[in-house]
Amino acid sequence: QVQLVDSGGGLGQAGGSLRLSCAASGRTISRITSGWSRQAPGKEREFVAYISWSLGRTEHTDSVTGRFTIFRDSAKNTVYLQMNSLKPEDTAVYYCAAAIRSGILTNPPLYDYWGQGTQVTVSS
Repeated sequence: QVQLVDSGGGLGQAGGSLRLSCAASGRTISRITSGWSRQAPGKEREFVAYISWSLGRTEHTDSVTGRFTIFRDSAKNTVYLQMNSLKPEDTAVYYCAAAIRSGILTNPPLYDYWGQGTQVTVSS
């Protein structure tokens, strides 16, 4: 079992920055694939970024590439999503997720565990 607690959302301004955190327990993050997905009102949950368990390989969806960065702190067993150059279209509930597998995990249903979600609202 993996427990995830995500936090750090809030109100941001267009062009500004926010950092989301995901504290994991039950398994070390170096042995899981960690990811972030988001869901805007009336839309399906979409993949945002992931970091692989062994080599720390990262992948970001095209709409956030160059603006968002996923990274981890193994000592704190925490994964982060640094969000820069925010846009109003980034407004969504952001969910931390974990998968007990490796591979290219860009599809949210591939993840096994989820955090409770944290709201990000970007004003123009």
